[in-house]
Amino acid sequence: MTSIDLSGDVGGVAISLLSLNILLGLLISTRYNPWRSWPHRRINIFWIHNQTGWAALCAAVLHPLLLLFSTRAGFNWLDIVFPAWAPKQPKIFLIGAAAIYTLVFVLITSHYRVQLGRRRWKTLHFSTYLLAALAFTHGLLTDPNLRGRPVNFLGGGKMFVEFCILVVLSGIFLRVRYALRKTRSGRFAGQGAPEGTL
Repeated sequence: MTSIDLSGDVGGVAISLLSLNILLGLLISTRYNPWRSWPHRRINIFWIHNQTGWAALCAAVLHPLLLLFSTRAGFNWLDIVFPAWAPKQPKIFLIGAAAIYTLVFVLITSHYRVQLGRRRWKTLHFSTYLLAALAFTHGLLTDPNLRGRPVNFLGGGKMFVEFCILVVLSGIFLRVRYALRKTRSGRFAGQGAPEGTL
């Protein structure tokens, strides 16, 4: 296994952790309580959400650093920090770098959420969706062998990224549907019983 292969595997781990983190965040936003609902256990999903975020950052940072050990990749430190002139796929690597920097922003603002205030923090936290778009785009468009070949969307690694995208989009859809139902039921509750009914 080369350092390029290992970098790709670590990138897959980062995508997995990011997807799990987003799903947990969506669950937390519904005020889901695992003690009252399934699995009826005391599980601190907020703590797990935080830990998966930091673990995703560690994997995301390690992912490009491993390319420094490949002579074929030809990356240097500047290419890792700001890959606009990277020797391989600079635009795609710039998207990946933007994803890492957005993840850092999300984690730092989450750490200071009390000081920022709930409303301001929540607005800033929506950048998670930008992060997901950047990370998934980078994962889909990167040539895993860094040879500039056309993207094979049916390859194993790409299919995994596509699966993660599908799962996250499904989670977002269910969260939006939950919010709409809650708004609708609240509106009906506020109206009271229609006239002429007992």
